[in-house]
Amino acid sequence: MAVMPDRTVLLPRFAHAAGTRGFAGRVLENCAAGPLMAWERPAGGPRVYISAGIHGDEPAGPMALLKLMEADFFTPAVHWLLCPVLNPDGLAAGTRGNGDGRDLNRDYLKRRTPEVRAHAAWLESQPAPDLFLSLHEDWETTGFYFYEINLGLDVPPRAAAIIEAVRPWFPPQPGPDIDGHPPRADGWIYHEAKADEPRRWPEAIFLARLGCPLSFTFETPSRAPLARRIAAHMAAVKAAGDYLPAHKKTAGA
Repeated sequence: MAVMPDRTVLLPRFAHAAGTRGFAGRVLENCAAGPLMAWERPAGGPRVYISAGIHGDEPAGPMALLKLMEADFFTPAVHWLLCPVLNPDGLAAGTRGNGDGRDLNRDYLKRRTPEVRAHAAWLESQPAPDLFLSLHEDWETTGFYFYEINLGLDVPPRAAAIIEAVRPWFPPQPGPDIDGHPPRADGWIYHEAKADEPRRWPEAIFLARLGCPLSFTFETPSRAPLARRIAAHMAAVKAAGDYLPAHKKTAGA
């Protein structure tokens, strides 16, 4: 089995891989464990934004983005925006919250944390992405599932394709209840663009309010082996990318 990168070297390793592939990095906030970075590589195609590591005890997402970067997944026809580690202090400590114990993924309305203030300002400074992917993990499940927030055309085959892409590593989490929500199908929560807790917005709700028409929040089971969780996230990202609008995929190529 391949050795996975240590959390303490993930940020510099990602920076090296991204920099050598034409991504420009921007420091959004300096944290004790390292900078909160945004990486961008412009193109004429769709704007796709991917984030990971907003909960520091969920390392599979940041590691999946590193492996995708090193495998040259990020094609030049797409305008990529990447935040591989939104919570550097939490990732270093292995904690859900930041260095002050706050859950960053509930702070996008009030913006009490410096990380979210800086990150939200960066997102607001530019056009909304066409697609947002958020990489998470869940300690309470044994299968894979995702939230879809969709302000446009309903495309059920896209959700089915994501489920099937991840099936070699995890089955879809069954209902009748997933994370407190009734699923549309096993592994698939079709969520309205409205926060479950009105005053505690997660990142995906904030992106929908900014005008992002489509987002997927992927959840792998935290108790499973790390290598499987990483592979599942990589497969889900690739499957979602296959459904980018055809006219935009080729624009500027």
